[in-house]
Amino acid sequence: MGQSIHQLLEIMRALRDPTSGCAWDREQTFESIVPHTLEEAYEVAEAIGSADADRIRDELGDLLFQVVFLSRIAEERGLFTFDDVARGISEKLIRRHPHVFAERAGLSADEQTRAWESFKAQERAASGDQGVLDGVARALPALTRAVKLGKRAARVNFDWPDASGMRMKLDEELAEFETTLVGRESVDRQHEELGDLLFVIANWARHLRLDPEAALRGSNQKFERRFAEMERLAAAAGTPLLELDLDAWERLWQQAKAAERSSPV
Repeated sequence: MGQSIHQLLEIMRALRDPTSGCAWDREQTFESIVPHTLEEAYEVAEAIGSADADRIRDELGDLLFQVVFLSRIAEERGLFTFDDVARGISEKLIRRHPHVFAERAGLSADEQTRAWESFKAQERAASGDQGVLDGVARALPALTRAVKLGKRAARVNFDWPDASGMRMKLDEELAEFETTLVGRESVDRQHEELGDLLFVIANWARHLRLDPEAALRGSNQKFERRFAEMERLAAAAGTPLLELDLDAWERLWQQAKAAERSSPV
């Protein structure tokens, strides 16, 4: 494994070589690589959903390359190296798992979670993050970030005691959003109230121990499957999609749902 990592680091060094390297790779910066890193992370998640081991392996390799790429840029600037990154995460994992690597063995899962959060809070404070919500990455998907913000606020008891309170808040926010629509208020106001509604939905899911990001991802995939089936059915009938009215679309949608239910798992 060490030889493979060394080879990858040498490939990256060659790609960034000022004279003989790849022109595109040489031009990249921290900022230009970020979108690619995020894309690769999402592709790993998609590959895991496919349960295809070869695809998961390949996508993990692409994500690892992003870490190597960013580390190489940092090394060129005299900031840190890939070895520093690996050493740092190793030290952090050992520090955050005293029940495995030190004296506090036998902790329950809940106790481990509380200890983990305590260590993270100490590390954030040491790095200058003092606020309860400091350090929640702004680049996270909005639903995921809403859940993380809600979790952080809950640590200081700024939270509803149970899911029923969130459900009542959901009705309140839905009514406020609808008021902006009925009153033809500005788009900014409608966006604001829609955001409040989505924030409450995300944290209602948190109280129910559900992952809203995963739930929405699943619904997106389901919509894609059913829409593709509707396209297939329309093509089989020789009907252009633009000629379908709402009733025809509804019939196709119901056929697609029925086909999905009857297909073998």
